[in-house]
Amino acid sequence: MTAIDQTRTDWNRDEIAALFDLPFTELVFRAAEVHRAYHDAGAVQMSTLLSIKTGGCPEDCGYCSQSVSADSSVKATKLMDVRAVLQAAAQAKDAGSTRFCMGAAWRNPKDRDMDAVVAMIEGVRGMGLETCMTLGMLTPAQADRLATAGLDYYNHNIDTSPERYGDVITTRSFADRLDTLETVRAAGINVCCGGIVGMGETREDRVGFVHALATLPEHPGSVPINALVPVKGTVLGDMLADTPMAKIDEIEFVRTVAVARIAMPESMVRLSAGRESMSDETQALCFLAGANSIFTGDKLLTAANAGDDKDGALFAKLGLRPMQAECRLAEAAE
Repeated sequence: MTAIDQTRTDWNRDEIAALFDLPFTELVFRAAEVHRAYHDAGAVQMSTLLSIKTGGCPEDCGYCSQSVSADSSVKATKLMDVRAVLQAAAQAKDAGSTRFCMGAAWRNPKDRDMDAVVAMIEGVRGMGLETCMTLGMLTPAQADRLATAGLDYYNHNIDTSPERYGDVITTRSFADRLDTLETVRAAGINVCCGGIVGMGETREDRVGFVHALATLPEHPGSVPINALVPVKGTVLGDMLADTPMAKIDEIEFVRTVAVARIAMPESMVRLSAGRESMSDETQALCFLAGANSIFTGDKLLTAANAGDDKDGALFAKLGLRPMQAECRLAEAAE
């Protein structure tokens, strides 16, 4: 197999499974070839994620400490003041981030909150940052308002394979997720969509997860790949925290990144939750295998993150550099 010369959305599961089954070094080599064909292999996009409305979510996602079903220490809050969000965005920009992502623990936004959400988007874009939001399910009218405000990306993860999905979440279906992605695409907003590995799923589930992403009508512009951070008081946190399944094998995690890179060559593949417990060597392998985006800062919504200083030291060790905003904006315009 040579480096892919065009983006495909007609992958079948056998092809994805065959990639997972390759000898590890061969898989990483092929993924690195694809990455270099489509991206600057020495540059990594820096993104910051802020929880603009924390806790009290009516969804029952088994991994999430913000669910009302979780017996966690997360307290429900109101939507943040616009000025506080813009201050956080300015600090993120000063720290080197080029994309600012805002997440609200909602099943779906209320129309009464949309004016504030729009003001956040407009204010962050005014700083020269890319904007991303994750607010749950959207109506077409809400998606159109976000698009008019200039939202660059909307995040709505599929989380896992279609077959595994019902074991993780029961309050909305896999089809609901796909419908929201279609609503976002129809509004002209770029899609950010990925999921979580290490939730007790099988290799077959990881094949199904990548396959579902790679066969969307358009590949997501960003594909966040999270390693489960087991949180006490959540269904999966209590189930997996004291078992070997709680932390996905790091080689298998790199395999997942590599297969995602090959199947979705133009996408930004982002190392998301779980990096704070990954070794430098594992992260280096992920970058070699095609990951080219990270969340930086000390926190991801409610979970701990590696932090700017640690990331700076890792980049210096590996000879990587932060991707410049003008590079990403130029790519998006092409």
